[in-house]
Formats: sequence, structure tokens, C-alpha cells
Amino acid sequence: MTQSRISERRAPAPRGPLSGRRTPLRRAFASLVAAFNRGLDRLPTSRWLHRRIHRRFELPELELPLRPGQHCLDGLRIAFVSDVHAGSFCDVDDLCRIFERIQAAAPDLVLFGGDLINTRDREILLFERPLQLLRPRYGMFAVPGNHDHFFGSDIGLWRAFLQQHGVEVLMNRGHRIEHGGSSLWLCGVDDLTEGTPDLQQALVGRRHGETAVLLSHHPDFFFEAAAVDVDLQLSGHTHGGQIRIAGWAPIHHSRFGYERGWFVENDCRLYVGRGVGVTVLPLRIDAPPEVPIVTLRCVPTGLPGYAAALADADPRPHLAPLP
Repeated sequence: MTQSRISERRAPAPRGPLSGRRTPLRRAFASLVAAFNRGLDRLPTSRWLHRRIHRRFELPELELPLRPGQHCLDGLRIAFVSDVHAGSFCDVDDLCRIFERIQAAAPDLVLFGGDLINTRDREILLFERPLQLLRPRYGMFAVPGNHDHFFGSDIGLWRAFLQQHGVEVLMNRGHRIEHGGSSLWLCGVDDLTEGTPDLQQALVGRRHGETAVLLSHHPDFFFEAAAVDVDLQLSGHTHGGQIRIAGWAPIHHSRFGYERGWFVENDCRLYVGRGVGVTVLPLRIDAPPEVPIVTLRCVPTGLPGYAAALADADPRPHLAPLP
């Protein structure tokens, strides 16, 4: 499907009491839950539980096989940071420890996939010192998540702070990364739940055949992205279930089952990260926090290595009727 036909397939808006857009009544209820969350944050036991979560923090090394002819991008390393929820059991020192480990992995790009904050605008100020620890060769980029939109569409403070501290916000727009004599079109969209994502606008300026990486906080936007020639979508939002019992997550936020890990459709790949932080409860069960490091690899098609590169991917199409 070509870029001009994007409008024929739109990602369905999330629905339900936990996943849908906040109405004024639901926003008031969310504020009560946030107050409960902040109350728990003051308890020493909660901080102890959260520190135990961070002991299991992972930086998995992943590989994305490039299409033929994109060998110049081979070796480009991307760190994907999502769902930090700073201010909820997570302070400046916690962030510094995490960001030091990310920098030690030597990524060329650091991408923030939304929900940097939890429920208060001023929580973004916690990132001032941690961001100084990151020095990726090609910069830092971000898109907003539903928690960044907690009080509505005006995220001016969030956006201004990030841009003043070296993080470019890709809200329905793209940016070209030049590497090894070739280029990568890096783009991002607004949050599917609380914002107004526009993939067509995000792809404006992309060259024909240029490798494209899309940032979208909500993984269900893959429904739309997989219909066009996008190579990789990076998403979070689900926390990998956060609390899983015998492999099953009581609460999940994907209509298509995009909870964690790799998914493939129409030669487009989606990786859903488990994220870094937590919401409501300082608990993670069978869903340890992670910042995946994705390395682009030129693997010739037809060789065993090409199939092995996505051996962990879920090949199910996860299609749904057009909304």
C-alpha cells in the first residue's frame, strides 16, 4: 500500500473504561487514582518494592533485519525508552542510574516512546540531570504518551522542556538521520488515545525506499503503520502487562494482543517494549523493566540468518475489521 492510500486504513481509537479517551468524569476519577498512587509513593515499603523491580532492569540486545540495499545502515544502534512514569516511585537518582546504563550501551540514537511522566506536569523537571548523562551520536527524540497528556492536549511545558534539553519532539513529523552514506527516516506520531496521530504528516519528506522507523506510544497504531512501507514501529504503553499470572495479564491495553515483544505484518515489524516504570502499584510480575537496544542489521534474504533474525517474532497478522 502506498503512502497516498494511508487514509484507507486508520488505527481504531482505544475503547473501554481503562483504555479509552478520558472524559471529564473519567479524568476526575483518574485524578483520584493518581492521588492514591502518590500516597503509596510516600510509603517506605513502596520504595523498597520499586528498588527490587529496578534490580531486574534489562537492556536486551535486539536486531532488526534491513531490507536489501540498505547495508550502509548496518550497525546503527537505537535505545528505546518508554513508560518511565517519573514521579511515581521513581526519583532523579533512579533515573540517573538507568540513564547511565543506557549510555554505557553506546546507542547512536535514544528514542523516548511516551509516558515519561505520570500525572503532574512538573514531573518532567526530574529529567534535567539524567538527560545530561546521555550523549548519543545522532541525538534524542520523543513522542508523547497518554500520561503526558494527563490534563489534556496542551503539553507545552512537557514539549518545551524536552526541546530545551536536547530532545527533539516528533509529534506527527519526521527527521532524517544520515549514517554511513545512507539515511534513515525517523518519525513519530501523537498518542492514539489522548492525542491526534497523523501518520501521513509524519511521513512527509521521506524519500522513496528510505528505511523508516516510527515512534508511536500505543502499539495498536501498528494497524495503520503496517499498511504502508514502514520498516519498524517502536511502542510501549502496555508495560508488558506489568502484572502477569501464569503468563496472562489481567489488564492489557491492546485491542490486537500487542502486549510485548516482536510482531510482523506486511514486512513491517513492531516491537512493544515493557517500559521502565509502573503505574498505580509498585509491582511488576513476570514483566521486568527494559530498555531494548535495537541494532539494524543487513542480513541477505534467502539465508538462514535472515529468518533467525526474527525467530522471536509473532507472525500472527493480528488483523481486525476496519473501524
